[in-house]
Amino acid sequence: MTTMDPTVEDALPETAVEPKGNHAPGMARVCATTGLTVDLTAEKFIKLHAVFAVVFLLLGGIAALLIAMTRWSAVHLLPADWYYRLTTFHGLNMLILWILFMEVAILYFAATALLKTRLASAGLAWAGFVLMAVGAVTLDTMILMGTSDVMMTSYAPLRAHPLFYLSIIFVAVGTLIGVINFFATVYIAKRDKTYSGSVPLVVFGAITAAIIAVVTLGHGAGIMIPTFLWSIEVLPSPDPAVYRLVWWGLGHQSQQVNVAAMVSVWYLLGAITVGAKVLNQGVSRTAFLLYILFINLASAHHLLVDPGVSAGWKIWNTSYAMYLAVLASMIHGYTVPAAVEVALRKQGHDKGLFGWLGAAPWRNPGFSGFFLSLVVFGFLGGITGVTLGTEQINIIAHNTLRIPGHFHTTVVGGTTTAFMALAYYVVPLIFRREFPMRAICRAQPYVFTLGVVILAVGMSFAGSYGVARRHWDVEFTGATHAASFDPSVHIFLGMVGIGGIIAFVGLLMFVIPTVIAVFFGKKIEGKMPAW
Repeated sequence: MTTMDPTVEDALPETAVEPKGNHAPGMARVCATTGLTVDLTAEKFIKLHAVFAVVFLLLGGIAALLIAMTRWSAVHLLPADWYYRLTTFHGLNMLILWILFMEVAILYFAATALLKTRLASAGLAWAGFVLMAVGAVTLDTMILMGTSDVMMTSYAPLRAHPLFYLSIIFVAVGTLIGVINFFATVYIAKRDKTYSGSVPLVVFGAITAAIIAVVTLGHGAGIMIPTFLWSIEVLPSPDPAVYRLVWWGLGHQSQQVNVAAMVSVWYLLGAITVGAKVLNQGVSRTAFLLYILFINLASAHHLLVDPGVSAGWKIWNTSYAMYLAVLASMIHGYTVPAAVEVALRKQGHDKGLFGWLGAAPWRNPGFSGFFLSLVVFGFLGGITGVTLGTEQINIIAHNTLRIPGHFHTTVVGGTTTAFMALAYYVVPLIFRREFPMRAICRAQPYVFTLGVVILAVGMSFAGSYGVARRHWDVEFTGATHAASFDPSVHIFLGMVGIGGIIAFVGLLMFVIPTVIAVFFGKKIEGKMPAW
């Protein structure tokens, strides 16, 4: 290992006595388990963002359960108004609030702990957090009050309460401030030479996520500000086609931020759990670079049925350019498990083709969660994403349940599962508390993943039979022309309901031990107890 070719492990020293870096006296500590230097200012904001993230995860999960029980036609739980209200609530809490709060926490952790530096500005961190928190609480309030039943996409000319748009702007601006603070922290680390050579790969991935976030939040401001001004009758209604085009630069690209952050978490957890070393730094970094250049093109798959964009634009975005982003994910999908395999074989688990896999620490939820995230995202998410991003197939599948079937394998089965796995190390490292109910924690990734897979497969197959993506009543009760579906559709919708229940149980198995650990967990004095 050379200083010019740093791997993930460069940021994970085996031993450390005094804090390393540019911290003021008394403003840093050393983790006894990982040897990482933890900046106390950053620690505070990591805690704040992480706690809020888990709260929004729980709120979004409750809404998800109610929605799943409504799509299950045998139960059909919610009336129409509350179905659409909670669909709006679920989408924004799960796809925006839980993810963005957690990602800012990850950015602060990556920049300070892995680069052994202080946080650039506590003032910026406070400003960003307050804007995000006020915006998030206001957003949920507006939705639950029934003033903004416009779905997550809020397509014009549907009009929500002005505070709905303003709160999204607050969240976006607050997140952007957090990203700026992250970049400033990386700059300070470089200036003060708190690390040697290039930044570790995990930080490189976090930088990738932050760059994509800037572009994403720029799209959000570009469409939400004029839409807010329309809602208070200062500007005329946005053109619906323009709104959709720009909004998906926020709506879908925000999930591309997730992908870059998720892959960074894979590399980090591989190193922490089994000592995995990146096989080729250049290849992995090039894959992250491909994300920056091409992954935003995936936003196009929401617009392939729109008449306002040209055939040439659709072909370009669904062919060679899009597949460069797919190539990046395939590279990470090979390099991460390969690094795990090499590490385990070096530890003596080298019998047979898959002996290393059987010897992996599957009882460790940090490992099992990260590896299940990789498998679900790589296989189910990758296969459905590539097919639905194809123009010809998209025209058939676009407005069906196949679309949410896809993004439940990516955002939920992939990103959310990976972030949960990371929490099993972040809570002991940052909060210095032990997880209680360790048997439940060990089972949690399996239960949650099982539920998500059943849910997503049910959605995908129901959508293949033409079940609408968002409609409250699959039977179209009272419609002039009754819907007619193959009877097997109800089996798949039953899978949506059953999978939703199992996934919600898995969610509670994560949230309850995490909350108990954070507020009441046994204090860790030395090294974290092994899983």
